[in-house]
Amino acid sequence: MKTVMLLGGTKGVGKEILKASLKKGYNVAFCGRNTEEGNEIIESSNNKDQLYFHKIDLTSIDGIEDYYKETIKRFKKIDALILYAGITPVASLIDTDEDTYDKVFNVNLKAPYFLLKHVLRSMIEQKGGSVLFFGSAHMDYGQEDRTAYALTKGTLYTLSTHVAHHYAKYGIRSNYLVMGWTNTEGELRLRQEEGISEEQLKDEASEIIPMGRMLTPQDPIPAVMYFISDDSAMTTGSIMRVTGGEFI
Repeated sequence: MKTVMLLGGTKGVGKEILKASLKKGYNVAFCGRNTEEGNEIIESSNNKDQLYFHKIDLTSIDGIEDYYKETIKRFKKIDALILYAGITPVASLIDTDEDTYDKVFNVNLKAPYFLLKHVLRSMIEQKGGSVLFFGSAHMDYGQEDRTAYALTKGTLYTLSTHVAHHYAKYGIRSNYLVMGWTNTEGELRLRQEEGISEEQLKDEASEIIPMGRMLTPQDPIPAVMYFISDDSAMTTGSIMRVTGGEFI
């Protein structure tokens, strides 16, 4: 039985990955800041023994190693690491303050970097594993008001190819999934703060995205499950775009 470790997992696409993994019979470790949300997911599942929730605040790496250790203690191994969690602050280069910069870099880059550090050691010992980075169409240069976010996503791509190049000798594969504009809870909340309703958001997206609509949280799931599965045993260093044709 495979064990999937999620950075995130209580909301959005992360939650859909959790549910899809359980349907495959996998164990799943997931994390978040809200214990109530984590416990609710476990209690509503018919596979409670296959789930482990770890409370953590990703603005600091305090707790990252504990999350890794507790997952190993519970499930003995980690077959796939899905680095999903991230934040998308609205700030241009000239408007970014230090707190915003630090927060996005801590959550989007520092937290996955240090979790990966621990998980790679485990995968080296077991001679295999799959790492999947969640990227963004902002990775190349990004919109004007997403500068720090774009930098983190571009750097994660570099980290993904670094792992693919240097750790293939241990049977470890690393890939980068570019997720397009998606109506996750976080995106909807951000737009509501800007006074934009979900319907207005969908209408705006339909004009921008070549395939005519936003992604749903379910759209990236088949690609994620491929990278977790043994079907991708010889796939590493790749970039897959699930964006509806959008490039930024």
